Amino acid sequence: MALGHPLGASGAKLMTTLIYEMHRRNEKYGLQAICEGGGTANATILEKFI
Repeated sequence: MALGHPLGASGAKLMTTLIYEMHRRNEKYGLQAICEGGGTANATILEKFI
């Protein structure tokens, strides 16, 4: 995934975008998944409390 960011910054960019979109759409839950390379990946589920 080429986002024009230094190595390791893609996760921060995706998380910031997810939080912004959750706020904009007034969503309670959000899911971020990202490839870590070598056949591995991780996922983060966010829940808005406020």
